[in-house]
Amino acid sequence: MPERISTTVDGHRLALTHLDKVWWPETGYTKGQALDYYARVAPVLLPHVSGRPVSFIRFPHGVGDTRFYNKHLPAGTPAWVSTIEVVGKGETRRQVDVNSLATLMWAANLSAIEMHVPQWRTDPEGHDRLVLDLDPGPGAGLRECREVAVLARDLLARDGLTCVVKTSGSKGLHLYAAIEPASNKAVSGYAKALAVRLEAEHPALVVHRMAKELRADHVFVDWSQNSTAKTTAAPYTLRAQPEPTVSTPVTWAEIESDTELNFGPDDVLTRIEREGDLLAALLDPDTTGRLPDD
Repeated sequence: MPERISTTVDGHRLALTHLDKVWWPETGYTKGQALDYYARVAPVLLPHVSGRPVSFIRFPHGVGDTRFYNKHLPAGTPAWVSTIEVVGKGETRRQVDVNSLATLMWAANLSAIEMHVPQWRTDPEGHDRLVLDLDPGPGAGLRECREVAVLARDLLARDGLTCVVKTSGSKGLHLYAAIEPASNKAVSGYAKALAVRLEAEHPALVVHRMAKELRADHVFVDWSQNSTAKTTAAPYTLRAQPEPTVSTPVTWAEIESDTELNFGPDDVLTRIEREGDLLAALLDPDTTGRLPDD
């Protein structure tokens, strides 16, 4: 692969550089391969991040080396890149809106291996997704996460919420439900109550608090990811694991079986060609639910 390519994307000239640089030393997977993945996955990735302020985790020298978390606009951000104003505690900043292939490729070229987004778009008090991050503690693993995922799905269904699921790209699972816009307080309160209920009904399996001394042999149901200030790995983002993995949508049939749930970029592209976007329900008004009243 050439070390540098000049190309035009969506009418914008991009210089994609250092394409032969190895980003995953254990496998030899290169920057050029990562950029190719993002270009090919863009049709299903972009709808899930567009309109949301994106935070990047950048690895200038690849996985296993220096990383930094980038919420503010990177230096030299082109004028054509769309941005979103975010009012935070003590500051107002602008963040990138990855709403086009050109912006996605520009960001990836800046070594933004991972992309993370909040559960709201431009209005921090208008959360339109609920998320539960299932994180296994020591002694627990994916089998326990699968069990908790089904339990949580069934509770959400009783409240009229359609639950979809993806891998974290690491060791856990992320559950989502599209909801009518609701406040941070309402969504976080509902998510916490659901996690507390899961723990009460399955105390040998679930904890809703992060304390390390509670997590052995349990799955931590992280309801706090619904906080306005927090972000979750975006659907289809690459993850900076020892080998390239992807936060990958999966089916409930896969969750309820013992199917392998560790997917690399090529696996994901094949799955999309075969099955389309398994998180499409998050974008469908017909499967958008309303949080139950208190």
